[in-house]
Amino acid sequence: MATIAPERPRSRKLSEGPKPPGRERDRVFRWFTFLAALLVLLILALIFVSTVNQSWDWFSTRGLRAVFSSRWNQKVYPRGTANAGQPIPGSGFGAWALIFGTLYTSFVAILLAVPLSVGIALFTTDVGPRWLRNPVGYVVDLLAVVPSVVFGLWGVFVLATPIRNVYQSVADFFAGVPVLDKIFTGNPLLGTSVMTAGLILAIMITPIITSLTREVLATVPIAQKEGALALGATRWEMIRGAIFPHSRSGIVASVMIGLGRAMGETIAVALVIGAAVRVSPALFSPNNTLAAIIAQNFGEAQGIQRSALIGLGVVLFVITLLVNVMARAVLNRGERRLAAGK
Repeated sequence: MATIAPERPRSRKLSEGPKPPGRERDRVFRWFTFLAALLVLLILALIFVSTVNQSWDWFSTRGLRAVFSSRWNQKVYPRGTANAGQPIPGSGFGAWALIFGTLYTSFVAILLAVPLSVGIALFTTDVGPRWLRNPVGYVVDLLAVVPSVVFGLWGVFVLATPIRNVYQSVADFFAGVPVLDKIFTGNPLLGTSVMTAGLILAIMITPIITSLTREVLATVPIAQKEGALALGATRWEMIRGAIFPHSRSGIVASVMIGLGRAMGETIAVALVIGAAVRVSPALFSPNNTLAAIIAQNFGEAQGIQRSALIGLGVVLFVITLLVNVMARAVLNRGERRLAAGK
């Protein structure tokens, strides 16, 4: 007797029947996020193109000398004259001294803020008593919401006058010491100086570096820390051998982000750094930065001077962009090493 094979069920096409719920919403959400990311890139591109276009007179007439010249003499013909806005012979608009001032003040700020920020982050994650960790974290986070002009006014009216005496004592102590006497000095020695600007910036970027570092330290596996302590390591040895190797790249990235924030700060620095434009290692002397000089002079600028100030904004934009790209690269490298178990 012949057996009849059972009929095989027909395969249904994916297109048949009702679609899974939420698929259309997922597609819409995916396109929304893509357009949002594209919008950010578009805005950055438009900012760059617009500022380059408005500063083209400065770049086209001076070329690379516009960036690598240290002369910044703002003498221009006044309004109402035939050459209004044009530079008087002997004047120049070079960005190098201002780039130096920007990097110098930012370096001072990072030098002061990083040990403090990492120390606070360790205190609020691993070292401090549990009942005190959250209050300390809240207080540090509150510093991030204080307007920059408040820090600047505090630096001018409260900090600058008494700290000048401290600067004088430090300068007298290092007088005659090779190299250091060129750094810890001032000509003239004033309370509004590179050091004061660095102190204000250090206070301003400490919450940023602290919060990012705290999040990085919180990712260290508890078993890794407890294992080090179980093997007889002290708390410092556990931090050095278990926490820092795991968190190194994240801490570096947070420092780079803080550096970008310090380089872009305007009002607070403009109030406490003075108004000198020069390449000098003297910490206790006035100097200036790219962002500060734009804020100080843009309202009255005209002609080539206005073009030069906008060009300084382009230079600052490129520098901060490079810093953030470096931070992203460091963070990605750390994530790859962590994934590989190195």
